Amino acid sequence: MAGSWRVKAQVGGMLLALLGWVSSCVTTFVPLWKNLNLELNELEVWTMGLWQVCIVREEGVVECQAHSSFLALPPALRISRLLMCLSNGLGLLGCLLAASGLEGWRPCQDKPVLKRRLLLAGGAVLGTAGMATLAPVSWVAYNTVLDFWDNTVPDIVPRWEFGEATFLGWSAGAFLAAAGLLLACSTRATRTTTPPAPACCQPPTTLGPAGDHHPHPKNADLVI
Repeated sequence: MAGSWRVKAQVGGMLLALLGWVSSCVTTFVPLWKNLNLELNELEVWTMGLWQVCIVREEGVVECQAHSSFLALPPALRISRLLMCLSNGLGLLGCLLAASGLEGWRPCQDKPVLKRRLLLAGGAVLGTAGMATLAPVSWVAYNTVLDFWDNTVPDIVPRWEFGEATFLGWSAGAFLAAAGLLLACSTRATRTTTPPAPACCQPPTTLGPAGDHHPHPKNADLVI
């Protein structure tokens, strides 16, 4: 029963890890972190990402322009770039480590202790990748909320709002964190205990005068 639960947890953890890693990579590079609708020109929608700004026109034409300078970006976007790239690298590393520690995987099949450590390390790395994804997405979302409700800005000035990548990033971070937790928990049931010796290997016993069982010594001296 424990073995079946362990296999299901590992399979579910790997699926969540792959889904979270792919979603995190997509979140990193799509220019959909923020949306801006211009009231004066409703035929255009501005979108912003970590790497570029795009204008989506009603005809379906998309024009994108990369950010002019990394240092010119706000601190939230600069740090978000670094954290998202770190998350992508950690997610890939965690998937590789966890895959090597799966029970059905051939490498290190004769080394259960090593496989357990690889699986535990993969779960820890995936959990770290999830935190590295949630932190920048939440930071950018928090700044977006502050700017949207800033009373010092006139009402006629357009406000940036949440983009689709914000929700995708939250989902990616949750998937990675859940995958790391599942994989780490599945290692607890892999501890094996030493099985008892079979009956044929037990030392022989003799029945004493009082009916007690005493082990028969191999080299006992005869008492006359």
